[in-house]
Parts: sequence; C-alpha cells; structure tokens
Amino acid sequence: MDMAAHPARPDGQASAQRARWSLLAQAAAEHNAFYAPDMLDAALDHLDEGSVRLIEAEADGVLIGLLPVIVAPRHGRLPIGCVTNWMHDHCFFGAPLIRRGAELAAYRSFLAQLDAAPWATGFLHLQGIDAAGANAAAIEAVCVEQRRGWREVHRYDRAMLRSDLDAERYWETHVRAKKRKELRRLQKRLADLGAVEQRLLSDASELEAWCTAFLTLEASGWKGREGTALGCHPQDSAFFRAACAAAFDAGRLHMLRLDLDGRAIAMLVNFRHGPGAFSFKIAIDEALGRFSPGVLIEIANLHAVQGDPQIAWMDSCAAADHPMIDSLWAERRTIVQYRIALRGAGAARWQRGAAFAIANAAEAAARHLKGQG
Repeated sequence: MDMAAHPARPDGQASAQRARWSLLAQAAAEHNAFYAPDMLDAALDHLDEGSVRLIEAEADGVLIGLLPVIVAPRHGRLPIGCVTNWMHDHCFFGAPLIRRGAELAAYRSFLAQLDAAPWATGFLHLQGIDAAGANAAAIEAVCVEQRRGWREVHRYDRAMLRSDLDAERYWETHVRAKKRKELRRLQKRLADLGAVEQRLLSDASELEAWCTAFLTLEASGWKGREGTALGCHPQDSAFFRAACAAAFDAGRLHMLRLDLDGRAIAMLVNFRHGPGAFSFKIAIDEALGRFSPGVLIEIANLHAVQGDPQIAWMDSCAAADHPMIDSLWAERRTIVQYRIALRGAGAARWQRGAAFAIANAAEAAARHLKGQG
C-alpha cells in the first residue's frame, strides 16, 4: 500500500498504524531504530514537511515491509530527480523494515508499487544500507530475478561494537597501551577537579531534565556556533524530546552522562532496536576539552554496552575514518548505496530508463577522470 505524502491521521487510525509498524519492527529481518515506530513517528510529526510517502508491502493482510521515501530533485551533483529512502539530518541508517522470512516478497512489492506510481521519477536510490544485511541480499536477489538494472554506487566502513569480550578485556585487546595510559591519566586529572560520576538514565522523572541538559550542552559547543545543534531549531529539539520520550516508554532509550560535581560535562544518547543499538548523538563541555570528555564517556559507554546482556552490538553511526571512535572500537560495518532501475509504461518508462542510464554514465565518466588524475 502506497500512502500519499504523510497525512494528518485521526487518533484511531494513527494507533492502528503504529500497532502494525510495531509488529513489523519486532519481526524485522534487519533492525533499524530510526525506522522503528517511536523514532519514525517523531520524525514524521516534527521533521516531515509533507513530502514523505510510506510504502507498505503486505502479504495476506500482514505488513511485511515499510519503506519511507521522498522524491529528491537531484541525485548528488546531477540535476536528475529520483525516489530515495527518507534519511533526514538525524537519521543514520536507512535499511527499510522487512519481515524476517518475507524479504524477497517485500522488495517485489516495493518495486512494483514504485513502477506503478505516477509520482515516482527517475530511479530508486537507497542509501545507508548494510552491505552484509538482509536488505542488501534481498535487493540483489530480486533485481537478478527480475533482470532489473541496479548498481552499488558508494560504500564506506564505520566503527561498530560487536564482541563477546567484557569491557576490560575489550579495552586491553583493542586499545593501544599508550592510549590506555593517557586516558587513565586524564581520568585522574579530572577527578582532581571534583566528584566525577557516570550515570545511566533509569528514572522517567529525570527524562525531561536530561533532554534539556543534552540540548544545552550540545548547543554550547561548535555545533551551536555553526547552527547545527538540535537546540538551534525548534523542530529538531521537539523531535529529539519526542523520540527520547517514546523510546524510553518502549524501553529502548540508552542515555548516559558524565558529571563533574553534579553538572553534565558529557552526554551520549543511544537508541536500541532488537538485540542491537545505534549511537545517536554526543555532547561535551568544550571548556573541559583538555580532559577529552567525549572519549571518557565513550569508555563509560563501552562498559555499559558490554555489561548489558540485552545489547549484542552497537552501530557507531559515525562518519568513515572517525579518529575518536575508530581508535576505541575494532569492528566495522560496511554501509552502501544502491541505484535501482524503475520501470513503467509510456513516457514514464522512457524517462526512468533515461535517468538510470544518464546517472550510470556520469558515474562511469567521473571514475574514469579520477583514474586519469
């Protein structure tokens, strides 16, 4: 079922839809906290400007797939419109929710609906996909089955935490001895300034204050100066508060803070989904930068994650070659983008085929020029 751009929903309809999404999220072949109902609802309510379409795949009346998409006016540097999975500024993983065991059926439905949609222009561009995940496997299988054109157009590795070692063993195994010594020295120097305490949010009555503290702390640093902090824009801060509240109610919020004399000097927010978790945002007091509070709270996070039997892995959601987290976490997750041809009838078929061919040709030319350089 293709829903037209996200509409205002009566309370009863919204509740029923959320229940369907929740059942799908629980049975997902690939977990994605950013498309789980609490975060997706918060994003649609506060970040969607009416352009997001929700592509739902069904089988025998059961929801087997959910793909939020937008029509983008450009594809990278090319002035070619295309359909792309919706990844707003605070979404760091783009894998659609697909029911375990129904992966191929879900993608057959997604593509059939897009082929038939009069609004779908160009091709399907899927970003933020795990190269080793269920979505990647289903995309390849269905495209081969349907003899549908598709290409991987970009990939990079980012840090991931996935280990059976406890925190101390992991720390000793994967972090250089010289770095461990320096960080212990910083911990001792920080303790000389006052009482240092690490806390994990567990009391609902503290949630609002913690969210306020995070927004204030993030806005006090370079993100605030550049206008990219969550607190710089009302819709972003509203999304953050709503997502945290909904995730806390669902038992999926993992929020840490490092305090000095009762004042937060570093905070970190993670969102859980299934057996995994996604590192969302970090904020630090830059006035205490000489003590590396961001690294110190990541050490606290390592202990919290490795000490929690319900968290099997955590995706850093960091950029490629991130100097801080790459030095602490040894595992990697390969993130890819795909360009998938769309079909149709008449002028739509011609336009989509031409857009796919032009994008592929432009990419090949760019690679050739880069190789010559």
